Amino acid sequence: MLSVSEAQERILAELIPMGPELVPLAEAWGRVAGAGIAARLDNPPADISAMDGYAVQAAHCRAGTTLPVIGESPAGHPFPGVVTPDGCVRIYTGSVMPNGADSVLIQENATESDGRMTASADAQAGRHIRRRGQDFALGQIVVAPGRLLLAREVGLIAAANHAWVPVHRKPTVAILATGDEIALPGETIAPGGIANSNAPMLAALVRACGGTPVMLPIARDDEAEIARLAQGVESADLLLTVGGASVGRYDLVQRALERIGLSVNFWKIAMRPGKPLMHGRIGRVPVLGLPGNPVAAMICAIVFAMPAIRVLAGRSDPMVAYDLATLGGDLPANDHRADHLRARLDRAADGSLLATAFPRQDSAMLRTLADSQALILRAPHAPAARTGEPCRIIRLDTLSI
Repeated sequence: MLSVSEAQERILAELIPMGPELVPLAEAWGRVAGAGIAARLDNPPADISAMDGYAVQAAHCRAGTTLPVIGESPAGHPFPGVVTPDGCVRIYTGSVMPNGADSVLIQENATESDGRMTASADAQAGRHIRRRGQDFALGQIVVAPGRLLLAREVGLIAAANHAWVPVHRKPTVAILATGDEIALPGETIAPGGIANSNAPMLAALVRACGGTPVMLPIARDDEAEIARLAQGVESADLLLTVGGASVGRYDLVQRALERIGLSVNFWKIAMRPGKPLMHGRIGRVPVLGLPGNPVAAMICAIVFAMPAIRVLAGRSDPMVAYDLATLGGDLPANDHRADHLRARLDRAADGSLLATAFPRQDSAMLRTLADSQALILRAPHAPAARTGEPCRIIRLDTLSI
């Protein structure tokens, strides 16, 4: 069986990011930059005031000095004249500094009466001025290719004066759930049947990763039907199959997909939950076969499908990040498989994270997974661990899934 890292490496090795497209700035949130985005201007575009006050020449503005107010410079309406040693201009935060001025005396250090300003403190040259290009300069790359565009990046791109944004196209991910026992959510569940939780859950994960999910009809345990439903995957960028992961039934799914050209890269990994993971390819379309138990399917999707979809979406940082926490309970020694224990997170008195594994780790207990804020990672053959020892975790509460 492959290790988790070896399986990740094989899955990601041949993936190519989607091509570029232009989208309006208003639709750029959640997309991935398809090219470096360069500033179309300096920001700020001129020297501007960082405070409300008076634009002065510092050498001629000392405590006790009285100067006539010769004009004002509100934001968007620069003062057209020049500040001389014997004058000052009323100025506001974000206003363009008038010619001749080299300092802003803040309004708390001044009083104004009958058109004259009296300083109560010395002005200092260069004080309270934001210099032209201080934030970024014309032509500077403000957003690197492969960066996820969230609200802050959208604001930055807008400040760089772009109305259209080059992004990677969203990958299309087909999801094929298999099993005679599966029914659509909301339908009457026949004896021995279960609701199809896997496909909607994985579709939500695909969206969170920046992809577009396509849920195929449920495939019954019939080789011909599985092959028929999977035939349209040539228009997808990734196929996720769910279910049929036990040895006997998995052969059925694999044989069905082999009818339409599946070549298998590997099957089985040293991981719990999720041992029967399959990876292969149908023509140009990569295929990931996930276990049918919903917890195992989701954890495998987090560890393997999420980085794959992120690569296809163009992300430069596709891997799921690990964090450090302190164990909130004892853990037994681990066997030969990398374990991913569902856990809740709390805060210790010093603000650090405490991760406590749920007492029951059943791969069919979806509510426990939904109530988990983290996965505690246990390496193969890890010795028993005691409360208070450090541990590695994957935070679920920050993945938007």
